[in-house]
Amino acid sequence: MAALERSNPPANANHLDASMREVLDAMKAMDFTPPWTLSAQEARRQPTPADGARQVIRRRGLDPDDDLGVRTRDITIPGPAGPIKARVYTPEDEPKDLPVVVYFHGGGFVIADLDTYDSTPRALAKETGCVFVSCSYRQGPENKFPAAHEDAWAAWRWVAENADRLGGAPDRLALVGESAGGNLALNVAIRARDQGGVQARTVILVYPLAGNDLNTPSYIENADAEPLNKPFMEWFVKNEFASPAEAADPRINLVTAQLHDLPPVLIIAAGIDPLRSEGELLARRLEQAGVDVSYQLYPDVAHEFFGMGLLMDAARDAEGKAASKLNKELGHGLMGKIAKAFT
Repeated sequence: MAALERSNPPANANHLDASMREVLDAMKAMDFTPPWTLSAQEARRQPTPADGARQVIRRRGLDPDDDLGVRTRDITIPGPAGPIKARVYTPEDEPKDLPVVVYFHGGGFVIADLDTYDSTPRALAKETGCVFVSCSYRQGPENKFPAAHEDAWAAWRWVAENADRLGGAPDRLALVGESAGGNLALNVAIRARDQGGVQARTVILVYPLAGNDLNTPSYIENADAEPLNKPFMEWFVKNEFASPAEAADPRINLVTAQLHDLPPVLIIAAGIDPLRSEGELLARRLEQAGVDVSYQLYPDVAHEFFGMGLLMDAARDAEGKAASKLNKELGHGLMGKIAKAFT
């Protein structure tokens, strides 16, 4: 079992990474209105940290539209209530039978889409040489809990059954999710365990939504943080659930779920983030359940830093750790070859 890592000092909002601050300032300069003061439909039109990152990338003389040598194509996947939008990322000049990684984006189950979260699957597809399938899902308030979870399960099952059509190997699958998408990714692994479905070889959770307690130490420390804070999380709860009591469901409150017999898990956390405490608690719960789990905290960055490897060292390092974990567990790339040599 891997040791839980806290390789850096505790988070301090006064020491926010300079590039992270630049991204958030660029976002706010784009006629930004706090989304938690708006309807869900209006909030979906607001600038995002990804928009701020594109502005900063452009200022630094780089191309925000660089495809990194990764081809994409949009597809639809059959879902329980209609087609699910998905985007397939395939590294150029790669052979067939690649590992396939199913990715779920963030957005509190309410906002964001495949475009908002393009940078993570693109960067990881480039770094790992794996096929990535970024899957959308129904969102609240139009489609409340558990619609997103049902779509995530349907998408996973379809990819597992059709990996070869995507240029992938059906016996080498993994899950990655950010924020609300991290919650979906672990739920898929739990459901595969319980229902006998194809299981992922590893699960990577980036600042996952894993609890329903809005009074943890990190919520108190980061009540007014950017881009995610307590009022924003309360707004997500209002829009995603028919009643706040539904957030106690173990599919949301993952720290109370049955976590035994799951594949290896890597949790990546941001220090200046209300979700930090529940991510660390989830790592402890997984460890207690006998799961091979690693936890990595990046203290001086905020929620949404992942995928910004062009701009900040922490994101670059986190993406590298995720890529190494994927290749090790999937038996792919240099890390996979090294792992095979010692087994």
